[in-house]
Amino acid sequence: QVQLVESGGGLVQAGGSLRLSCAASGSFFSIRVMGWYRQAPGKQRELVATITGAGWTNYADSVKGRFTISRDNAKNTLFLQMNSLKPEDTAVYYCNADVRHSTFSGYEYWGQGTQVTVSS
Repeated sequence: QVQLVESGGGLVQAGGSLRLSCAASGSFFSIRVMGWYRQAPGKQRELVATITGAGWTNYADSVKGRFTISRDNAKNTLFLQMNSLKPEDTAVYYCNADVRHSTFSGYEYWGQGTQVTVSS
């Protein structure tokens, strides 16, 4: 019973920046790990970055140093600051959340995705 809604995608030129947001709403106990994944046309979905509730982060090698993942736990919102964008970053970006509905149970949720297109 959790909904994830992404926003902030769009069309930018190579070298530009975008900031993606993912708002979580619904009924839950807590959100453990949140992350961003992306899927380019004709390719499989891949991990971009993850962040724990304590702020520990993990990045794909392809985006390390260019992207920054963050979260506002009070507002249940996830962010992805994307700098120095490259054409190969073009993809649909999906928000993911590992949601705990109790101390013993949980479920993984996905947003509908937001399109990011980087022109050369």
